[in-house]
Amino acid sequence: MPELSRNKQEVLIVTGMSGAGRSTVANALEDLDWYVVDNLPPQMLRPLVELADKAGENLPKIAAVVDVRGRDFFENLQEIIQSMPAATVVRVLFLDATDASLVRRFESVRRPHPLQGDGTIIDGITAERSRMTALREFSDIVIDTSDLNIHQLSTLITEQFAQEETAGVRVNLMSFGFKYGTPSDADLIADGRFLPNPFWIPELRGNTGMDKDVSDYVLSQPGAREFVETYAAALAPVLAGYQRENKRHATIAIGCTGGKHRSVALTEELAKHLEKLPGVVVRVKHRDFGRE
Repeated sequence: MPELSRNKQEVLIVTGMSGAGRSTVANALEDLDWYVVDNLPPQMLRPLVELADKAGENLPKIAAVVDVRGRDFFENLQEIIQSMPAATVVRVLFLDATDASLVRRFESVRRPHPLQGDGTIIDGITAERSRMTALREFSDIVIDTSDLNIHQLSTLITEQFAQEETAGVRVNLMSFGFKYGTPSDADLIADGRFLPNPFWIPELRGNTGMDKDVSDYVLSQPGAREFVETYAAALAPVLAGYQRENKRHATIAIGCTGGKHRSVALTEELAKHLEKLPGVVVRVKHRDFGRE
């Protein structure tokens, strides 16, 4: 994609699994002064962009919310993006969630899944996930909303899109525990289990990687600081490339067994290195910090 500049029209396509939070994201974007069009027919996207281009600064940012009912849109998405005017930057935001989370949400509102027909909710989710696979892989930003309520999701969108022109790329740096599953929205995943586990040291077990004694222990192990420094060096050209390709959001995850000691300490240390890179803004999240 072309590099973003002040003269370029921005279009964000908001899509993903039904029940994953498209309406919440649309509301959050409206609060950030995006012009949001819900359930836009696919064939109307280009005319909308052309209209916005004529409007100039009066309509600078467009978010088009598209769901699975616009089937032709998914099949022709790349063609549609390639047909956009040269002064338009198009990005795709894909919202995902686990099957169990989606089932709970549909059951709580007592509404059927749009693709379930005479089957069950899980039948509809399975059909939709199959149809969405290629689009998810094509997307610029993927957000897993399984563990987010509507307020947390709104906050996340606000943090990622408010005044994002001040950053070349916003990095969500996340620690996690492998025993709770890998984060599905991570662009890159590293494994911190090559280091000794502080869990087996009684005086460290109850603390976390945010505590100095645990952090000092983890970072003093052979290979720990070397890992952080070399990984940061390896990420530098990647994040610079993301900026050139207008990929302005990235999620980088580091895991250990429980997501409490090693991954937390490594994530905090890596954040210090990445924050020094030009055009990079880092947000740290410890996904499994409070779990037993």
